[in-house]
Amino acid sequence: MTSSEDQAAVRIRGLTKSFGRTPVLRGIDLDVHQGTVLSLLGPNGSGKTTLIRVLATLTRPDAGEVRIAGAGLGRQSARLRRLVGVVGHDPLLYDDLTARENLRFACRMFGLDRIDERVDAVSDLIGMSPDLDRRIGAMSHGMKKRFSIARAILHDPQVLLLDEPETGLDQEALSLLDSVIADRSNPARTVIMATHNLERAVALGDRMAILASGRVAYDKHVDAADPDASRRAYIRHIGAHR
Repeated sequence: MTSSEDQAAVRIRGLTKSFGRTPVLRGIDLDVHQGTVLSLLGPNGSGKTTLIRVLATLTRPDAGEVRIAGAGLGRQSARLRRLVGVVGHDPLLYDDLTARENLRFACRMFGLDRIDERVDAVSDLIGMSPDLDRRIGAMSHGMKKRFSIARAILHDPQVLLLDEPETGLDQEALSLLDSVIADRSNPARTVIMATHNLERAVALGDRMAILASGRVAYDKHVDAADPDASRRAYIRHIGAHR
């Protein structure tokens, strides 16, 4: 294994996925090194959500290899799930439980200690402590999304997977989310964020990858000295696929 592969928190080789006769991922190869924030862009249907769901073990690929911090899909999937936090379109919360009960359940699922301390800390971080004892099913989409973020970071994951996490958030919640993404208190944490928002992708990402027709069409470090380079790549690869 090369030194580049040794440093990869996420390693993807030959990943394919089809739904029926419709191919969605067509042989994805991607390495994401520890501590990197990767912004993942692409038009609707490009495979962004499917890729995030495969990495989160929520969707099974047809073929290919996925390794996260050395753990692979299949027999190591249970270990892999403990290494990732996920914020997606589905909040992964139980509507019939309160927010506190949901977070406590997640703590037990991840085998965490100091449960009440952790629940209080993440709830305070997202500004939702007063709503901990409200039932999730009675909350707005934006409130559910905040608690989804809390659940995702509860166990201090090595890899944070975000699928259009800004959807449904107000400006205050967006600022909180940005601070979570930019948090370097765990320098080894890796973030993969799928988004349609180019400005957020450039502002928050160290690297930008563009999916088009199920393939990686562009993958480069964000050039702070030339922010227009990312915009030109976005227009070149996505403009024709809208």
